[in-house]
Amino acid sequence: MSSKCDETSWQKDFLNMKSHSPSDAKLLMGGVKGLKDAWRLGVLHVEYEKLKKKQMQQDQQQQ
Repeated sequence: MSSKCDETSWQKDFLNMKSHSPSDAKLLMGGVKGLKDAWRLGVLHVEYEKLKKKQMQQDQQQQ
């Protein structure tokens, strides 16, 4: 089981990766308040994983 710090580290990283709508930024910073928020956070996490993977591939190609 992960700690609260581990759960939010991807959110802070994702906030710095691209611009977000005010509602998404609030969700990433404030956390889930209900089922709709949980669903949206899951969608954002998948987007984060795709961007992170793309970023890592670019970093490897530069080396």
